[in-house]
Amino acid sequence: MSDTHSYLHPQVFKYFEDVDEVWHAGDIGNVELADQLEAFKPFRAVYGNIDGADIRIRYPETLRFTVEGVEVLMTHIGGYPGKYAPGVRDILKKNPPKLFICGHSHILKVMPDPALQLLHMNPGACGQQGWHKVKTLLRFRLDQGRIEQLEVIELPG
Repeated sequence: MSDTHSYLHPQVFKYFEDVDEVWHAGDIGNVELADQLEAFKPFRAVYGNIDGADIRIRYPETLRFTVEGVEVLMTHIGGYPGKYAPGVRDILKKNPPKLFICGHSHILKVMPDPALQLLHMNPGACGQQGWHKVKTLLRFRLDQGRIEQLEVIELPG
């Protein structure tokens, strides 16, 4: 998920009830929203450009971790294959993960980067702030080094 901007759609809990972890690619908006997600499931997050000091001291700008043999790099402003943001471009080229997740654009986009042999995901935005018309989430499974069962979830209203 990404770009909640202080709004947590109630159906997030329904769609994520069977997941092992919830990941947030920045622009969380407030600590109360983060607290709700942390109380719900194990939670990983990065801060975004609208997040204040209270969020920035709690979550890093960039997070690298491995789950089920899949190395993941998550940041808020990341761009996409062929047009990565300057701050992350060198990191990706020097040590590409298998899965790169970012937010910021409010545009849902999943695409491979054959040059870096990674999968890029931007879950779009699931908050009410911004120009997007549809609130979206991504849900997927990591298993023995594979990224499987990717689902795009459109939230109502």
